[in-house]
Amino acid sequence: MKIIVDTCIWSLAFRKKSFTADPTVMLLQELIKESRVQMLGPIRQEILSGIKLDKDFEKLSTALRSFQDFNLISEDYEHAARLFNLCRRNGIQGSNTDFLICSISERYDMAIFTYDIDFKRYQKYFKINLIDVSTGKPVPSYHA
Repeated sequence: MKIIVDTCIWSLAFRKKSFTADPTVMLLQELIKESRVQMLGPIRQEILSGIKLDKDFEKLSTALRSFQDFNLISEDYEHAARLFNLCRRNGIQGSNTDFLICSISERYDMAIFTYDIDFKRYQKYFKINLIDVSTGKPVPSYHA
């Protein structure tokens, strides 16, 4: 199963000085070694946004080129909008990127690796699987 790695996980990994002690970063390394990481263009953009120095930007963008972007189609964006609207009707806010991640996860049966608690809220309204950091296994959606 391919795993969509959310921006917060990438940011944590790139900030860590020592990769050996953090279980989240260790799991990311394992997923990379197993070629299970699926990159989305909007996540790539979020990772690279706000980098102050051009040399740091180039270094990071070069490293991220190892991960090919998943080809998004119009229906992916439309489904993301449907998920956004469903959550909004139920009082749940989220970013467009979050709902695009959920759309891809649900439509293509990919799990999401994140520590953003908003995704647990989304799980109540549609089927997405989140990766448990302690086990590395998908946690099924609560949605029936």
